[in-house]
Amino acid sequence: MNVQPQIESATDIRASARPTNLNAGLEPLAEFAAKAQELAAALGALSGISGGRVSQSLARLKAELEAFEPSVTLLGQVKSGKTSLVNAMAGWADLLPSDVNPWTSVVTSLHLQPGERRQEGKACFQFMTEEEWDRLLTKGGRIGEMAGRAGAGSELQKIRAQIEEMRARSRQRLGRKFELLMGQKHEYGYFDKNLIERYICLGDDFDEPEESGLDEQGRFADITRAADLYLNCRTVPHRLCLRDTPGVNDTFMMREQITIQAIRDSRICVVVLSAGQALTSVDMGLIRMISNLQSREVVIFVNRIDELAEPATQAAEIEASIRQTLETHHGPKDATIIFGSAYWANKVLTGELEDMEKASSAALLDWAQATVNASNAKHSAQNMVWELSGLPALNRAISERIVSDLGEPQLARIASAAVTAATGQEAANAIRVQGAGGAAHGSLHDTRAAFEEIAQSHLRALESEIDAVLEAYRARADRAHATFTDRATHALIEHLEKWGEEAHWEYDPAGLRMLLRTAYSVMSKRLQAAAHMRYEAAVQDIAGVLYDGFGTAVEGIQLSVPDVPPPGSPVVLGQAIALDFNDSWWAAWWRRTRGYKAFAKRFRSLIEGETEDFMTQLKTVQTADARAAILGRLQEFFEGQRDILLELADCSRAGGDMQELFTDQDDSIRRRQAGAALETLRSFIV
Repeated sequence: MNVQPQIESATDIRASARPTNLNAGLEPLAEFAAKAQELAAALGALSGISGGRVSQSLARLKAELEAFEPSVTLLGQVKSGKTSLVNAMAGWADLLPSDVNPWTSVVTSLHLQPGERRQEGKACFQFMTEEEWDRLLTKGGRIGEMAGRAGAGSELQKIRAQIEEMRARSRQRLGRKFELLMGQKHEYGYFDKNLIERYICLGDDFDEPEESGLDEQGRFADITRAADLYLNCRTVPHRLCLRDTPGVNDTFMMREQITIQAIRDSRICVVVLSAGQALTSVDMGLIRMISNLQSREVVIFVNRIDELAEPATQAAEIEASIRQTLETHHGPKDATIIFGSAYWANKVLTGELEDMEKASSAALLDWAQATVNASNAKHSAQNMVWELSGLPALNRAISERIVSDLGEPQLARIASAAVTAATGQEAANAIRVQGAGGAAHGSLHDTRAAFEEIAQSHLRALESEIDAVLEAYRARADRAHATFTDRATHALIEHLEKWGEEAHWEYDPAGLRMLLRTAYSVMSKRLQAAAHMRYEAAVQDIAGVLYDGFGTAVEGIQLSVPDVPPPGSPVVLGQAIALDFNDSWWAAWWRRTRGYKAFAKRFRSLIEGETEDFMTQLKTVQTADARAAILGRLQEFFEGQRDILLELADCSRAGGDMQELFTDQDDSIRRRQAGAALETLRSFIV
């Protein structure tokens, strides 16, 4: 069946009120995009004049460059205006509905592609797996698991009742398709507002779900776990992914796991706070997550300053409060804090400045008087409000991080690998001109066999070295876990001896997180050091093999040591455990337990069960990702060198029969092209 798109015209900027600075702050990203295009052109030029083997290697590098899509994850308080901010960042005021129901657990990824005209592309919606749904049904999600371990039976019953209500609603909407959709995905060659709302916004219940058609709001919302939308964007100069997360505090804590994964998939995180709430103890889940990120990985955007009576005065107080909260909870030091208003930005995008609410207009005037300077005082009203909205400052902070932390290292790595391939091609050309005598020692078969042996030897050695580091890390993490549990148990017993069984007891798990974070940091540094040494040794040995096989002809090949990919931040340490809560669960736990020994035993069991998940994530999942990335980088290096070796071998076998190709005018042109391309490539290598 052909599905016809029902396009609903999105809000566009009124021609008479079109701002000219929507891409303000994106200048660093624009400069990077120009450099990436220059590098891509050099790779293409080299590929066109290289042999088949080297050309394949260069084509892989070019494809990797063109696929580079840095991602930025937005997370924060519920109703902090994250979605409105995402819309403003995409330059599309009504792109995503800003009233996503708190029960949905959808991470919506906007894949922005530069384009002269704004245009919707394809869409993909991923449903929950059977395992995720079963965990929700049988255990009540993570919050249900915690309540169950703490003996809070009444709390668990409430959770299960809510789950049954959600399940019944989903069955009513989806009918017989309900089970069939688990783990599946829906893909479309278009998207519009109605389609988006069908998957990520909770709608009304339906009396006749089988006959109600396909366009009801929220039809698939309960079982959708992720949405990917692809679109052209007039403002971004380079491919960019914006991930909108629905929040971190919901009834079942389904959203927490999905948000943690979204942060792990990004190296840059924008924490969106509401100016009226700032960062309070209510946001402990949010604080825990960002406390496990580096300062460079976090940008804090204080939204909704349009709702403040005197933003110019209150902003300093809010910033001081945020920094104090971060310091108290060991959050990232010197995190960038930006104040702004997605409401103002979207009013600019829709050309409706004159329709702004009176209180918001007053706040805008107060903010303008404090922040407008001579450099932007002559801007048009639209341009000035766009500056005051904080979007240019946010764009600049994100762009600078993308370029310095992700983009420039990517360009340098690709350029370095391309220089190796190009100089390898030059050596191959020289061998072909000189004839078969270019090989210094042994047969080509022996040279290739030696290469493969060295490659496998270094990969095995690196695997062993990584595993040794990880084994030591896991042992240290287990010791930290045991130490924390022992200390907490002793503290519990002391409390019981002093106050008895009726007095409420609390214990802060921050100590466990600090110990594990330190262990993870030490592991990361050791992995980096071990991998770098192995990479260096591999480069030296490959250089030796090439020289032994082809003699002085390969002396011009420029081999560089690959960069070691860094392990991701341990965001999973922000996952909530029962000790993070101070409510009726603990009271229920106390009432159901009798005797000091029983308390201690039950407490150990509770902590072990509560921390099992993030211990597994830290010790197994994240380490597996780091291991695969480090090994993959060395494998990529060997693949590139293998292409060079095979090209050298082909040219050596060709001998002088091809000599005339390198004496004619075409050869002179190719050499000039190769020289120009190499000069371009070397400019990217620091």
